Amino acid sequence: MAKKPHALSMVLLPIAALSLNCGVIPGMPGGGNCPESAEAAMKADFGLEAKMEGKVKAALAAGAALKDLAAELEADVALACGELAKDLGASDDDIEPKEEGPGKKAEAACQAAVKVLGEVKAKASGKLQVKVVPPKCSASMNAMAECAGSCDATVKPGEAKVKCEGGKISGKCEGSCQGSCTVEAGAKCSGSCSASCEGKCEGKFSGKCEGKCNGKCDGASTSGGACSGTCDGTCEGEAEGSCAGTCKGSCSAQCEMKGQATCEGSCEGGCSVEIKEPKCSGEVKPPEMSAECKASCDAQVSGKVECVPAQVRVSIAGAADAQAAVKLKAALIKNMPALLKVTLGMKAKVERAVANVKATLDGVKAVVTGGGEAALKVGGCIAASIKAQAEASVSINVSVKASASASGSAGTG
Repeated sequence: MAKKPHALSMVLLPIAALSLNCGVIPGMPGGGNCPESAEAAMKADFGLEAKMEGKVKAALAAGAALKDLAAELEADVALACGELAKDLGASDDDIEPKEEGPGKKAEAACQAAVKVLGEVKAKASGKLQVKVVPPKCSASMNAMAECAGSCDATVKPGEAKVKCEGGKISGKCEGSCQGSCTVEAGAKCSGSCSASCEGKCEGKFSGKCEGKCNGKCDGASTSGGACSGTCDGTCEGEAEGSCAGTCKGSCSAQCEMKGQATCEGSCEGGCSVEIKEPKCSGEVKPPEMSAECKASCDAQVSGKVECVPAQVRVSIAGAADAQAAVKLKAALIKNMPALLKVTLGMKAKVERAVANVKATLDGVKAVVTGGGEAALKVGGCIAASIKAQAEASVSINVSVKASASASGSAGTG
């Protein structure tokens, strides 16, 4: 049975038949070559009819943005897995890819991490327990509005209405924060803190203390003793609990405060005045605009997602090799937040960006099958863009899977 042609090849073949390359295009920045960045694509002048010009620019910008996103994602995953593997005893050679290709650096580094994780876990033995407070990843709503205004002529710059769907809006609140206020790691936690504060918390504390408890342990007085139950007082060591009443110290991880009159961190859930620099933890929905512009802006905004790092707590009970257990715990606490940023925080956003960029293929097909001036002027650039989009999609898929594999092997799901 004859093999059915791949859908992508059906798009590429008509372009290839034109025997075009990027060549010199009148009015193009940088000497006339195909634009390699989203910004360059939007500034290009292909000399086409206005509507077609807009479609081509946005389609090329979407491909370029997705390519940048894929490269950044692969680099982040490769670095996180590589550091995890080396901290556990792997060498630089162990994490180097044996072949070239989209996502191969991330894949090789994470395979090395999974391998050495298994070896160190077996050596340490005992019961490994990993607790995770997921990362909070949000995308800039202002960035989406700016992109929409610069991409689609029907959207007026500064007037683009952007919505947040499936998530919450957070940002700077210069009035009264009526929801929760998340303070970054190491910041001062002043005022009422009714939520949990994960990490080393100085000040009045109530919760589990994996160190010396000064105060009461399960109701009994203790002074600098170990407390396997609930410590009320101060904790010298790893702490997991709540800052009861007023927290007058600092927290080495996130401290989420509710009902604050003032918020020096990120306010989520309502502010008495308009929130500045708003970010959305769900999907940032742009105003009505072309599919090509939506894809381009979504890919660009997804590449600039900001994340409050995940918090990772590790305990190993009954370890057979104490040194191996200490090494394993330290490596996981240090390196897992970067992997969890991808596995738990960015996965849905980048997959959506990939799907939206594919929507630009409809516009590309129209350029190719329509022939004429458009195909002659930009056919080669479009062919290169389609190829780049396909490779970027593969790279993102491989990097996300590699990150998930290492995260699962570490016990973080």
